[in-house]
Amino acid sequence: MDQGGHTVLYAKNIHGKMPIASTTKIMTALLTLEAACKNNKTVTITDGMVKVEGSSMGLRAGNRIKLRSLAEGMLAVSGNDAANSAATAVGGSLDAFAGMMNEKARALGMNDTHYVTPSGLDDKNHYSSAYDLALLASYAMENKDFADIVGKKTIKVHFESPDETRTYKNHNKLLSMYGGCSGVKTGFTKKSGRCLVSSAEKDGISVIAVTLSDPCDWDDHKKLLDYGFSKLESVKTDDTSFSASVPVAGGLKNTVRVSGTEGENIVVVRENRQNLKRSVQLPRFVYAPVKKGEVLGSVRYALNGKVVAENELTANENIDYKHLQKNFFAKMKDKIKFGLFSR
Repeated sequence: MDQGGHTVLYAKNIHGKMPIASTTKIMTALLTLEAACKNNKTVTITDGMVKVEGSSMGLRAGNRIKLRSLAEGMLAVSGNDAANSAATAVGGSLDAFAGMMNEKARALGMNDTHYVTPSGLDDKNHYSSAYDLALLASYAMENKDFADIVGKKTIKVHFESPDETRTYKNHNKLLSMYGGCSGVKTGFTKKSGRCLVSSAEKDGISVIAVTLSDPCDWDDHKKLLDYGFSKLESVKTDDTSFSASVPVAGGLKNTVRVSGTEGENIVVVRENRQNLKRSVQLPRFVYAPVKKGEVLGSVRYALNGKVVAENELTANENIDYKHLQKNFFAKMKDKIKFGLFSR
């Protein structure tokens, strides 16, 4: 999937509802980091929080640790203890947090998904699809804290009590195996098999790949990511060379020059490049005064009828009133004149 535009580039059974193991923690960590952004509170770990099987970041009852640090532990080493602790701290209980997870999934359009646990341990009612996980990963990678954590091969996590810093190695081997890999999350249980959500960025193009129950996930993701990059192209939207005149009503000058700006690149599927249309939006005239740098129009880029980028067109100069005050009839005269004869 194209991370920015959510265009599916290759698909097989993408809406099949399947167990997703610890790729669940993409959602858990995202909600934790969103809560931490508002209040990165310190969590005191209890016995109930850490009584969970599976992978662990080594939390013990009595430890004191920040919410963000719990997100680091669940994303780097897939700590089920970190996921349960964060879920309890953010949601008040595991069930309440699962409700938050499902609410977020609905908001993101994840129609094949239902969460039961924050860790991803097997449950018949806990599932998602490859498509939904790609949507979620695309959204999560827009969160700077999330992207920073999942992009690190190793991460140092600070504990407030005991006062120490521990170093964890990220389970995602693609960070070392694939140039440009930027995340995201591994997962495994006997029921789910090997699950992997990955992301990579090259030359301004970002791609998401997802496999569920895939024993050859490392190799398959390298091939999927390569294929994704081969299908996409980054198009520069630079309108700095654009220049035009717009009539001015009631000004010391009859026209004002406008120029374009440089915008962001647009990522398009190569075979759809010819469908990218550019159009200029300018008014028939403007009233004085006009200030230099004032936005008077735009250049729009549309792909298959949908606007995907828009660059501003701004005034190059100041245009003052012709007179300090203009009476009503003079204004109407200008409006009629320019309304009829401007291009």
